Amino acid sequence: MGKRKEFTKTDLSVPQVDHSRDMAGNVVILPEAIPPTNTTVKFGRNATTSRNFDFSRWYGVGIDPITYACQRQIERFIVDQKGSVSACTVTSYCKDGLRHLLNYCALRATAFARDLTLSDVNRDLVDGYLGHLAELGVATITQKNFYSKTKPVLLAIGRRRLIPLVDSGDAATFPRNPFPNSTRKAKGETALSKRERQAFTMALRQAIKPIWADNVSITGELLSLALLIVALHTGRNTTPLLEMRRDCLRPHPKDNTVFLVLWKRRGYNSNKVVLRAESNAERVLESTPSVRTNVECLIRRVMALTEALDAEVPDDLKGRVWLYRSRSNKSIGQITALSGEMLGRATSRLIAEYKLIDCNGKPLRINISRLRKTFANRIFELTDGDLATTAAALGNTPQVAGQNYLAPNENARRNWQFMGEVLVQELLTETIGATYRDTPMGRCTDPVNGQYAPKREDTTCMNFMNCLRCKHYAVTAEDLYKLFSFYFRVLAERSRMDKRRWAREYSHIPRLIDHYIISEGLRRGIFKAAAVEAAREQARTLPHPFWSVDLIDNLEVFA
Repeated sequence: MGKRKEFTKTDLSVPQVDHSRDMAGNVVILPEAIPPTNTTVKFGRNATTSRNFDFSRWYGVGIDPITYACQRQIERFIVDQKGSVSACTVTSYCKDGLRHLLNYCALRATAFARDLTLSDVNRDLVDGYLGHLAELGVATITQKNFYSKTKPVLLAIGRRRLIPLVDSGDAATFPRNPFPNSTRKAKGETALSKRERQAFTMALRQAIKPIWADNVSITGELLSLALLIVALHTGRNTTPLLEMRRDCLRPHPKDNTVFLVLWKRRGYNSNKVVLRAESNAERVLESTPSVRTNVECLIRRVMALTEALDAEVPDDLKGRVWLYRSRSNKSIGQITALSGEMLGRATSRLIAEYKLIDCNGKPLRINISRLRKTFANRIFELTDGDLATTAAALGNTPQVAGQNYLAPNENARRNWQFMGEVLVQELLTETIGATYRDTPMGRCTDPVNGQYAPKREDTTCMNFMNCLRCKHYAVTAEDLYKLFSFYFRVLAERSRMDKRRWAREYSHIPRLIDHYIISEGLRRGIFKAAAVEAAREQARTLPHPFWSVDLIDNLEVFA
């Protein structure tokens, strides 16, 4: 017997656009439908502080059909039976997208001295809108954000054939790439430095102490501090943390260990991190991150303190962890859930009270994004650059984790800069090849007591990865074969490790050899072009035995 076909039930109350079509096939909104009886759209409770949006200001300014179509589409998003767009996203469509679009349309109607219709929503209007955003005086990445919150609404209207939608060609309704290279202009959040992280942690430990008192009064600020501790130690995103449920702690097969399970809206799945009693080197190397049990105790303490509030809370907040009684004048005594706005205010007060500053002496900037990146870089550091473990800890793919969360630390930047400065100084003072002894990298003036040597009697320096930035290193024409063998061995490491790690730890070596040693040697006449090419080709086809993969399996032994 065949599988029974199931039909999706359609809600006839889904908002519709009352319209007809003229002789040319253009959509005409029925006059009696504009403006609608209710011009305010209610979002319901969501992760933002916005609960409604009023379209009334854009009726009666010459763009009624466009305003009406946009309002109806927002209402359709809200009652979407599949729930493909969250209330938080719909809120951003109105506040960050349609607000700017409708303002521009009103200006355009005034400039043209006529009312705009839905047929006027075309490529020319979209190009004008992009120009309008550029004149707002905001950063390119902000313009892109406004546009990205506008396009989905117009696209949905176009798919319902209310506006002409051209998919391709020069007249395409939406330009293919209106903000080229915008990601290069955007400055994402950076991880906290070690000093900043330590100062922030100490401040949190002091500020959170009242939560353990017997007569504690739960406030939004105290809950915010608790949430910051959970974020710092788990690296989770803002919305999953704010919407943490009372069943978020789940049993784990190991003793003294639990799962912290959070719901990730955008991925439509749960995300978990392990909370356990101890954190040791062996555990850190596993694929699921672990944090100390005090985070679990803190979460259980918060749940115990808010348990009574959960019995009185409105249905849409039932089961939430971060609950408290509001103290604001408008809603004093009402039970509410922690919001991003309250979290931001509490964070600012913490920074001011404990005088937290960054390396430039300015007030330390703290938000969940920075804490997530701090968590990622800390895991990466503890696992000795294990990208797979770091990605698993973040709940991302290795590619996303490598590109968006990991960055060279201050020591790496300082070492690269120092290496370049030393090489330039050696070349300018013509100290290369003064007095030396043979090494697998070239020549060294003091392999026992040199800059990176162990400085122990009868112990020869084997720290060849630092040769290029050592003041005792020298290279002559006879050493080019060794140097290029090392050069190609470093390039071969690209296929043996994560590309981001190679770029961070090794990519500077071939560049320095090419741009400083070889180029400067040729310029000064120390090397002959023919000798350089011959040594390069010999090293490529038959590398020096010392730099062979068969002999040296891993370059890290010389780091």
